[in-house]
Amino acid sequence: MKELHLLPIGKVPPDVLGWLQRQLCELFRLPCALLQPALDPRIAYHAERQQYHSSELIARMQPYVNEQTWKLLGVTAEDLYIPILTFVFGEAQIGGKLAVVSTHRLRQEFYGLPEDKPLLAQRLLTEAVHELGHTLELTHCDDYRCVMAASHAVEWIDIKDTSFCKECAAKVV
Repeated sequence: MKELHLLPIGKVPPDVLGWLQRQLCELFRLPCALLQPALDPRIAYHAERQQYHSSELIARMQPYVNEQTWKLLGVTAEDLYIPILTFVFGEAQIGGKLAVVSTHRLRQEFYGLPEDKPLLAQRLLTEAVHELGHTLELTHCDDYRCVMAASHAVEWIDIKDTSFCKECAAKVV
């Protein structure tokens, strides 16, 4: 049976990874394995932006894919970007196996607010499912509650569900 693989990129708290692993296993109803060693994010760091290029991280994740891999989700605490955007919460290969999510801008502390671990966990799960949805060939959804709705700010993540709407669920092969 194929497995969903999680790959830490840099230093990610083990409790965060363990919680996400359990949640994704339950949601997708398949085994979920945590890969080691962690991928070093420095290969994708761009000093001029003080951020990490998410597409470069995805390219470096490819060697971690094996015959057991259904999908591979990288999880990092680093601030991600793609050249046409100021930042991204994550990125995925549409219809591919690879995706990455970041906790950096999901944390309340980033916005000058007190730490809120349950909110961080919920946001991370929502974004993880969203990016995995892209690997299932799903595009952004007009239903603002659907996990596949676009998120241009963290507040938009907070109003989304962690599941696909009926229309998006029907498209998953």
